[in-house]
Amino acid sequence: MDKGKRITGAARDQLASELKAAYESGASIRSIADSKGRSYGFVHRILTEAGATLRRRGGATRNKPSS
Repeated sequence: MDKGKRITGAARDQLASELKAAYESGASIRSIADSKGRSYGFVHRILTEAGATLRRRGGATRNKPSS
């Protein structure tokens, strides 16, 4: 896939299903973007268009868990 090349039609639908499958199997948006040579924003947009449920950001939380 060429960086910056516009992807439309059936090729975009195929890419969307591949990216969605990778994301739903646990890959991060950033790792998918790196492997495909595309930007984070492009992958995020494609996942949103494909109807993927995006995960919340990870990392430590600042607040104690409520008990």
